[in-house]
Amino acid sequence: MLFNSYAFIFFFFPVVLIGFFLIGHRSARLAASFLGLASLFFYGWWSVEALPLLLGSICFNYWAGLRLTQAPDRTDRGRKRMLVFALVVNLGVLAIFKYANFFLENVDVGLQAAGLTPFSMVKIALPIGISFYTFTQIAFLVDCWQGKVHERSFVHYLLFVTFFPHLIAGPVLHHAQMMPQFANPATYRFNPDKVSLGLAIFVFGLGKKLLIGDPLGQYADLMFNGVHNGVAPMVNSAWVGVIAYTLQIYFDFSGYSDMAVGLGLCLGVQLPLNFNSPYKSTNIVEFWRRWHISLSTFLRDYLYVPLGGNRKGPRRRYLNLFITMLLGGLWHGAAWTFVLWGALHGIYLMINHVWNAKVRRDRKPGRIAHLLGWALTMLAVMIAWVVFRAESMHAATLIYKGMLGLNGTAGSIFSEFGGVPYRKSDFFNTLLAGLFIVLVMPPTITLQRWVPQAQALLGRPRLAWIFPPVMAFATVILLGVCVSKLGSYSPFLYFQF
Repeated sequence: MLFNSYAFIFFFFPVVLIGFFLIGHRSARLAASFLGLASLFFYGWWSVEALPLLLGSICFNYWAGLRLTQAPDRTDRGRKRMLVFALVVNLGVLAIFKYANFFLENVDVGLQAAGLTPFSMVKIALPIGISFYTFTQIAFLVDCWQGKVHERSFVHYLLFVTFFPHLIAGPVLHHAQMMPQFANPATYRFNPDKVSLGLAIFVFGLGKKLLIGDPLGQYADLMFNGVHNGVAPMVNSAWVGVIAYTLQIYFDFSGYSDMAVGLGLCLGVQLPLNFNSPYKSTNIVEFWRRWHISLSTFLRDYLYVPLGGNRKGPRRRYLNLFITMLLGGLWHGAAWTFVLWGALHGIYLMINHVWNAKVRRDRKPGRIAHLLGWALTMLAVMIAWVVFRAESMHAATLIYKGMLGLNGTAGSIFSEFGGVPYRKSDFFNTLLAGLFIVLVMPPTITLQRWVPQAQALLGRPRLAWIFPPVMAFATVILLGVCVSKLGSYSPFLYFQF
């Protein structure tokens, strides 16, 4: 069940929203149970076959968490062994379902190269959302071991893991962000301000996905799929296709994150910010503080810092950065293209830190330096997006050659792929709208601050009453436009991770 579907917008979410607050008026615990069961239904709609794995993971990790927080007579060494055991189980399950096919495929390549008979492989289906709910629970276990967890309600833990706005594609949540909200009685009381604001944020995210991300994705797919089928892109097509994908993945994933925040807010739950205008970044370090913030924070707290962070000298710091990004790339997918994507960003971060330490130091960059830094950052990000999206290393190489003009420079955009199936004016209008939003507009999640900022800009606080109805009218109009685009199956890009 997609957020951008009739079933979700007109059936599932209204029923859950109304039922949650009707039950919450009588019992907060029953409302939490209802929301947990609704979240399991939401996941089961996607894949009933994967539901037992999710429930098994939840039960195992809840049990492990209790063992780590209880039993005061256990030694520190015993608790550490328990933590290691639980982490090995979680990572082992993730490795089997996500990386077994990748490992066996590479073994087969090696066997064929050696002239031996390859395996007869059985493909293992990837359960949707397994990376996100596994990382969420790994963070929970580490927090238990560190003594940060005091909530022991199974209902709240079930809801923490399965809360449907974030279950399939994040954000990656921390126990401390969610459990106090589930324990707060105010969460289960209807708040019209939160619901109206949440609906507005949801609709804005829906617009990002349907009105900008999906149309640009048609052009990106035309180029990337054509290259996968053996067509070498010329310079115009290569650059336009890469730019289209650069904006598509932003609006697709940012739109999902906005919708998740909006849905959570309607239900009285505040999810963390996951995007903070990352394409405004003037260096790659800043980019990773703004892009997929929940994953960046997880990798920093549970991988980079345990590896030693920056506490063991510059060389070790650079190595830790590289390893962290390499594994971050592998987390996104079981393919060498994702490994290379992570390696590229690891190298980018190393260069950025060396530049800051040896060249820029504490000097404040001027306007020209900011502009050059932004241009270089965006170029580096787009170069890395090529291998992130490409189906193979060979396809990525063809695109890089096209970007350098090595495949030819003649012809109009996408002429080598049979021409553009859509009006070019529509494409460039969408492209310009997308660039304006990512480079000028603030993040959608800051919507609650737009009204006072507009009032301050106009200098007329008495006009405050105008903004809520104007915002409501704009939200309704945008929702109507989005609903007119529903109907075709258009999953979010990060569902595959």
